[in-house]
Amino acid sequence: MLMAAHLEIPVLRPVIEGARYDLVLDLDRQFLRVQCKLARHLSGVLRVTLRTNRCTPRGYVTSCYSAEEVDVITAYSHELHRAFLIPIDEAEGRRGIHLRLEPTLNNQVQGIKWARDYEFATMIERLRSNPSHEPRSRCVYTCEPTLGL
Repeated sequence: MLMAAHLEIPVLRPVIEGARYDLVLDLDRQFLRVQCKLARHLSGVLRVTLRTNRCTPRGYVTSCYSAEEVDVITAYSHELHRAFLIPIDEAEGRRGIHLRLEPTLNNQVQGIKWARDYEFATMIERLRSNPSHEPRSRCVYTCEPTLGL
């Protein structure tokens, strides 16, 4: 992920397929499981589809992401050449999310998710500096002593 490279964040890719996340970001004290999505620009709004479709032995399955599977969703807009990071707490169980670039026609302010609040670099800085904004699930690795060594 190019945005992570610009911020000097190590990006890890799974060795095997089948995980619900596409990559892992190493933020020094935590690993974030990331699902990558495309953000489509439509009339002042970025639309991010959060459904996933896959074929299983039982047939075609459509589902949404959960905190058990991923920690964050990243969305990249080709039109804007910008990336956005959405915590799973705000996306879990949803089929899609809209990030607003321009004011609404009716001037609604409440309940609006502004794209500027989810800019990739801004969200990474928030995650690094304020533990209360960290995703609720973690990839935690521990080492246990081996007997006989």
